[in-house]
Amino acid sequence: MKQYIPFIRKDPVVPVIRLQGVIATGPRAGLSDSGLASVIEKAFSRGKPAAVALAINSPGGSPVQSSLIAARIRRLADEKGIKVHAFVEDVAASGGYWLACAGDEIWVDDSSILGSIGVIFASFGFHEFMARNGIERRVHTAGRSKSLADPFLPEKAEDVERLKSLQEPIHRAFIDHVKRRRGARLDNAADLFNADIWVGAEAVKLGLADGVGHLVPKLKELYGEKVRLVPYGVRRPLLQRLGAGLLRDALSEIEDRSLWARYGL
Repeated sequence: MKQYIPFIRKDPVVPVIRLQGVIATGPRAGLSDSGLASVIEKAFSRGKPAAVALAINSPGGSPVQSSLIAARIRRLADEKGIKVHAFVEDVAASGGYWLACAGDEIWVDDSSILGSIGVIFASFGFHEFMARNGIERRVHTAGRSKSLADPFLPEKAEDVERLKSLQEPIHRAFIDHVKRRRGARLDNAADLFNADIWVGAEAVKLGLADGVGHLVPKLKELYGEKVRLVPYGVRRPLLQRLGAGLLRDALSEIEDRSLWARYGL
């Protein structure tokens, strides 16, 4: 009740925003800027938080949504002068690490996986299967690049070069974000931007994180034993919780699991 009584010293409050899952937009269950907007705004705006914590467990996903979410967190943190602590659980890789870098400090478990600072495009090639089974592919386009990387046609060298040219500015934006947020803490002698991953204390040694520490004890250490941790997270829509859209959710789950599986999870 102390928070409602004036002139009494209140215990420090730290909202904890849970960022768990694949980063994506649309109907898939995941992390997106639009889905998290109100959660993030409330965490920074209700009362006078001593800090905001991010509990991160994400294998990545959309670079644009990663950028938008991180930018929203940083904008509010800078406007209100609130420190942000990021706590990595199993993994903060690719877009997940992009989110972690929104924190002023990044804390990890000894077994947390971090990094994968890179960009990927993955597809399949079905043209030989179609040829063996007498299936003819008919494509008519206006614009020579409209069938770029069509999985039903043989791969073209010019398509590969074009895809690489599209990936390069996204990779550069990711690198710039990490350098801007981590600054002099990064080990400049290490090759950190080749999409490699590191574990726990190794990531700390390279400057990708600040130390090994878990959310509750670390926040108590920083803000006192009486700190109040207030959870914030995205609630799934009622129909989704009741099982509506099972086929769509199953397909999304298969795709999401493939991302998690890259890190042995």
